[in-house]
Amino acid sequence: MVILFDQFNLPDNIFEIIFATKQQVIVAKLLIEEMKLKEGEIGKTEMSMFATSLHEGIQFQRQKTDLIKKKEKLSYNKRQFYDRILTPMKTMGLIDYDMYKKTYKLGDKFNKNMMKVGLMWLQELRRPPKSLILKKK
Repeated sequence: MVILFDQFNLPDNIFEIIFATKQQVIVAKLLIEEMKLKEGEIGKTEMSMFATSLHEGIQFQRQKTDLIKKKEKLSYNKRQFYDRILTPMKTMGLIDYDMYKKTYKLGDKFNKNMMKVGLMWLQELRRPPKSLILKKK
């Protein structure tokens, strides 16, 4: 997955940087909130039930302002949930999967990887220039 962002217009929400569509942002937020409610870890069966409930359509409340909450219905294809939400979150380190316990857990590897990317950039900045030889055809 490629993350593109504008340093001058960073959104307040991490999900808006990572995911391309508003619907994906909402689904990812709902997943993280569900996992937080279950102390940051859910089983494979619970994840499947969450994906099925998304597929069938769930109702959720979105905070419009401090006073107004708006009820909305959301439906998201189960296969697309695994392909476009869960798998990218696992590969980026936002969610870890324990193969032995068969559980998904919120992780901090994403933060560590972003720091590693920053260090890689600093190393590139400090590296001396290479002389490139351009050949004419």
